Amino acid sequence: MATDTPIFRPSRFFAMIGLCGTILAATTAQGGAQMIEDFAGKPAARWEFISDQVMGGLSTGNVTLEREGEQAILHLQGTVSTKNNGGFIQARLKLPERLPKSAIGLELRVKGNGQAYYIHARTGGTILPWNFYQAAFDVTPEWTVVRIPFADFNAQGRLLRGTFAADAVKSIAVVCYGRDQTADVSVASIGYY
Repeated sequence: MATDTPIFRPSRFFAMIGLCGTILAATTAQGGAQMIEDFAGKPAARWEFISDQVMGGLSTGNVTLEREGEQAILHLQGTVSTKNNGGFIQARLKLPERLPKSAIGLELRVKGNGQAYYIHARTGGTILPWNFYQAAFDVTPEWTVVRIPFADFNAQGRLLRGTFAADAVKSIAVVCYGRDQTADVSVASIGYY
């Protein structure tokens, strides 16, 4: 007997419910960006502090994972010194998975001491420690969202291509770099758009 009434299939129904739940549960950053890091779970296992001391520099600092109300944040602070060929401190995240090829930039929710900081991106082509792609961003004492297009990143190192593909990025770092200064920057989220 033929019928025009759709047949209820529990397996399809629950598969659709699961798909909708996955879509709704997917964490997004401000402005619709897809989340890379919101400092939930165990971020200390994901982030690494690196300073110019690895090459004889004199910069000092640390990265701490803190809470501001309900929000978990990363806090990079220290003193950057260009003495002895130094000049940086950074907090680096190895990406757990590649960014999609269609990504066109990074989005950060940040605050700090009112000066410029950098995002460094490393790819499979950034083999030497002094090779990276770099883009600047400014912070204010209030939380702000900054968007940094990948087109704004500049290659640092002679052996690098001028640009990189989003899906080639292996790590990103929040960096205080290039001049004698006091670092104080907090990050609440990092995403891509």
